[in-house]
Amino acid sequence: MSTEDARWDAITVRDGAQDGAFYYSVRTTGVYCRPSCGARLPRRENVAFHESVAAAQAAGFRPCKRCRPDEPPRAERDAAVMAKACRAIEAAETTPKLSDLAQMAGFRPHHFHRIFKAVTGVTPKAYADSRRAERVREALAESGTVTQAIYDAGFNSSGRFYEQSDKVLGMTPTRFRAGGEKETIRFAIGECSLGSILVAATAKGVCAILMGDDPDALARDLQDRFARAEFVGGDDAFDAMVAKVVGLVEQPSRGLDLPLDIRGTAFQQRVWQALRDIPAGETAGYSDIAARIGHPKAVRAVAQACAANNLAVAIPCHRVVRTDGALSGYRWGVERKRALLDHEDAA
Repeated sequence: MSTEDARWDAITVRDGAQDGAFYYSVRTTGVYCRPSCGARLPRRENVAFHESVAAAQAAGFRPCKRCRPDEPPRAERDAAVMAKACRAIEAAETTPKLSDLAQMAGFRPHHFHRIFKAVTGVTPKAYADSRRAERVREALAESGTVTQAIYDAGFNSSGRFYEQSDKVLGMTPTRFRAGGEKETIRFAIGECSLGSILVAATAKGVCAILMGDDPDALARDLQDRFARAEFVGGDDAFDAMVAKVVGLVEQPSRGLDLPLDIRGTAFQQRVWQALRDIPAGETAGYSDIAARIGHPKAVRAVAQACAANNLAVAIPCHRVVRTDGALSGYRWGVERKRALLDHEDAA
């Protein structure tokens, strides 16, 4: 197949992957387009190909008003507009209306909602809620009262926030403000083939599984998260819990039947659930996970959710690899990621 034939095939299927690789002009209309342009398909004999925007314009053609080939790609334009919308949400004292955000972006509300979700991985409301939660965390350290902090963060009702506080903060606002004071966390550090492993749990379940080379560094990491929490050393029953986690590292096929105390945003929790659905011995790409949770364009957000995972092995972010199959960054070290995958392959 010739280069021109391949390019024509790309035009007929509106292949967005070829955008920027070449442009085509239509003699009868006098315009030039991207390969993905949604305009009516021209007749083949009226089409010419160009290597660049400059070449198409030098040949006397003007840019198509539909696909706007002389501007950045649609994905980049959408990302820039949604980034501006995110900044507007962050700067607003109260959550902006969807219609106001859409008007600012130049979209209809339904279209804006769809594009925002595709670009960020969450809805405008979920993004606003996440930002308000961050404001609460910041305000709790500065405001005179918990109630004032809640209203300063943009919540119109303290009752509504308290309904969500356990998911947002992992505890009540009063406890969070005190740095986790009165929150009892049991923990113990064991050893496995990958080095030291720390297991911590609240009354709800395992809240952290951390791996590393230095047991003291793991303990400090946990203590930094809950500066005033009450830490309790593990007893025999807790040691059995640690043994189960170590067993999961050494024999992944056994699975883990322990309750988990998973804390994160709604989007993070959807990503983490998708990770838990990957069978031992198999891997998936970041784009695969994004597609599975219904946000195919949120690949970067998926990667960030993987990096935010505090439950090593239990939430198997080590099973996510790059598109080419190569191992990408892993919070607990790429060598540990490779070892975990080798263990699962052997099993």
